[in-house]
Amino acid sequence: KSAVEDEGLKGKISEADKKKVLDKCQEVISWLDANTLAEKDEFEHKRKELEQVCNPIISRLYQGAGGPGAGGFGAQGPKGGSGSGPTIEEVD
Repeated sequence: KSAVEDEGLKGKISEADKKKVLDKCQEVISWLDANTLAEKDEFEHKRKELEQVCNPIISRLYQGAGGPGAGGFGAQGPKGGSGSGPTIEEVD
């Protein structure tokens, strides 16, 4: 929602796409407010519905803006280092 409302990207998205994203976001927010006791799978289903509408639009938005991909990450991998991270041990 905040990506399509960003003033810096205002000219990069059509009004129809912006309206589609904002309408779907408002629909999901209203559903969340009305269904606070819903099961996990119901929340996940709503999230996936929202992603199906928003992800293609956001991807086009960032590709057209010349910025990083929709995930906000560049194509480069990690730099330097030995490649071995910290050791994580589980505690009972």
